[in-house]
Amino acid sequence: MDGGAIDPEPAGEPVADMYVGTLSFDLLLGDVHSLKEKRSVVRPIVAELQRKYAVSAAEVEHMDLHRRAVVGLAMVSGDAGHLSDVLDRCERLVAGRPEVELLSVGRRIHGDDD
Repeated sequence: MDGGAIDPEPAGEPVADMYVGTLSFDLLLGDVHSLKEKRSVVRPIVAELQRKYAVSAAEVEHMDLHRRAVVGLAMVSGDAGHLSDVLDRCERLVAGRPEVELLSVGRRIHGDDD
């Protein structure tokens, strides 16, 4: 037996609870006439989500359309309540941005038993 090895947990017993939450925002951009202008609207939203809430976020669809964007984000937490709270805050942040119209939001939360 290796003196530095750590015995794994018995099979079937989770080490800790883990929850993964995702959001997708379907956005209609306002007075935007080029992909360059689109980037100047979408990038600050993505950056603010990442900075304020420590989530992973990116534009994930409609990259070739200048007035539409889908921004996706994901977060991992050991606490389902905290995860839901952060996702709610992210949704409010995006919905409150005057330069975009939030067309729809998709939300998923996955737990250990999924």
